[in-house]
Amino acid sequence: AIILVHWLLTVWGCMNYMLPASYAWGNFSVLAVGIWAIVQRDSLDAIMMFLTGLLLTVLTDIIHISVFYPTNQHLPDVERFSIGMAIFSLLLKPMSCYLVYRMYRERGGE
Repeated sequence: AIILVHWLLTVWGCMNYMLPASYAWGNFSVLAVGIWAIVQRDSLDAIMMFLTGLLLTVLTDIIHISVFYPTNQHLPDVERFSIGMAIFSLLLKPMSCYLVYRMYRERGGE
């Protein structure tokens, strides 16, 4: 569910090309590692890489949104929706990190 929610929010966040391609590449790459972590249940490395990637994308998302946020007040609806979904994805990432950390602990991580 974590992968699906963040995938959908990232797709919606990239709808209008306001955010650079590095936003999409970073988030989709971490989601690919997340799929690997789900498929390979016995691997602590996969889940740890997914958790590390999620934490790094929190930082990069803050930078992308703050640098590329438009300064004018007259944004079209699609731009408002797109940036809103990117911000919503950013707000959900700490909860996702907590859930992934619980998965890490369940698999025997310290």
